[in-house]
Amino acid sequence: MKNAFKPILAMVFAFMSSAHAADDALVARGAYLAKAGDCIACHSAPRGKPLAGGLPMMTPLGAIYTTNITPDPDTGIGRYTEEEFARALREGVAKDGHNLYPAMPYPSYAKVNDEDMHALYAYFMHGVTPVRQTNREPDIKWPLNMRWPLKLWNVVFLDKGVYQNKPGKDVAWNRGAYLIQGLGHCGSCHTPRGIAFQERGLDESSSTYLTGGLLDNWFASNLTGEHNTGLGRWSEQDVATFLKTGANAHASAFGSMTSVINNSTQELTDGDIAAMARYLKSLAAAGGHGGAPYSYDPKATRVSLTRPAATDSGARVYTAYCMHCHGVDGRGFAPMLAPLAGNPNVLEKDASSLINVTLNGTEELVLHGVPAPYPMPRYAPVLNDQQIADVLTFIRGAWNNNTPAIQVEDVTKMRKATQAAR
Repeated sequence: MKNAFKPILAMVFAFMSSAHAADDALVARGAYLAKAGDCIACHSAPRGKPLAGGLPMMTPLGAIYTTNITPDPDTGIGRYTEEEFARALREGVAKDGHNLYPAMPYPSYAKVNDEDMHALYAYFMHGVTPVRQTNREPDIKWPLNMRWPLKLWNVVFLDKGVYQNKPGKDVAWNRGAYLIQGLGHCGSCHTPRGIAFQERGLDESSSTYLTGGLLDNWFASNLTGEHNTGLGRWSEQDVATFLKTGANAHASAFGSMTSVINNSTQELTDGDIAAMARYLKSLAAAGGHGGAPYSYDPKATRVSLTRPAATDSGARVYTAYCMHCHGVDGRGFAPMLAPLAGNPNVLEKDASSLINVTLNGTEELVLHGVPAPYPMPRYAPVLNDQQIADVLTFIRGAWNNNTPAIQVEDVTKMRKATQAAR
C-alpha cells in the first residue's frame, strides 16, 4: 500500500518544485525590471538601507523625501495588494488614497504592462528585505502641501494607457520605446517641464520630448538626433556603449546619470540596451540652438595653449588644471577621460551641468564593482568663481566649440545652490 502512494507523492513534490521555480523566476524577472526602473537610486538615502527611502528631492515648493518601498507592513508597502501597488505606480495614488507628487515618475510607469507589473509586485513583496523606517514628511509648508490639487493635475496631464506597439515599427524599436518611455522614465529628466512641472511631451509625437531639461542643478542632455547638443553624431553602438559603461568617444556620465549607469543600465541585457539605442537614434533632431553643425578645428586653440597668454586667464587655468586630462587638442583620452571638443554638454546653451561638474566633480562610476579610474575632481575648494567662469568660457570657445561665454554670476549662483544641497 505504501508503494502505491509513491507515484502520487512524487507528483506532488514535482508540482511544488515546479511552482517554487516559477515563483523564483517571477521574482527574478521583477528584480530585473526594478533595475530597468532604477528604483534603488531614488528610494535609497546616502548610507541608508536599500529601498527604505529618505532621499531628499528638491522641488520648486521645497524638499520632499522618497518613501520606504520595502515590504515592511507598517512603514513600507507590505500591506499593499497588487491592485493598490499598480495604482500607486500608474496613477500616483497611495494605499490610503493620498496623491503622490509627480517627482515619482508615475506618468511614465503608467505605460508598464500588466505582466511586468505583476512581476514587479512579486519582487517587491518577496525579493526585497523589509526595513522598518518611517517615512519623512515633506518640507513644504501649508497651504502648498495640500495634495488635492494633484487630482486635478492628474486629470490634465496623466495618460493612463499602457504602452501600445506602434504599427510599422519593428520589435526592437517597440521594445526600446517601451523601456525608454516606461520603466526607464528617461523623459522625467531629459524632457523640459512646463509651468505645472509637467513633462512637455511623453513620447516621440511631441517636438519637445527628450530635448533636454534642467533638474536639480543639472541640465539633462538632449537625446534627439540634434547634431551639436544631441545624439546626431553618435552611432547606435555609441549610445549602447554609453548606457552600458557611462562613457564613449563623445561624452561621459555625470550628475544623476552616474547613478543610472551604476544601478540600472549596466545591468540590462545587450538586447534591451540595443533596443533602447535603436529607439533613441530614431528620434528626429529637435531642440538645440540652431547653430551650424560642429566641425573640429584645433589650430587657434593649440596656439593659445602652447604660448600661454598673460591676458587669457581661462587659458592659464586650463593649462594648470585641465590640460593633463583633456589634452591640448581637447579630445581627452576617451572613454576614460572625456573629450571637451564637440562634447554635447559643452555645446549646450544651458551651461548648468558644465558649471556644476566643475564645481562639484562627479560621483564614482562603478562598473561591476570596479570604480572608474579617473572621476572628475571637485574644483570648488581650489578655484574661485571668476577662474571657473574664465576657464569654462575658454573651453566653450575652444576647438571651434563657439558657445557663449559663462558669466561669473552664474557660477556664484550654482555654488550657493549646490552647497545648500550638500
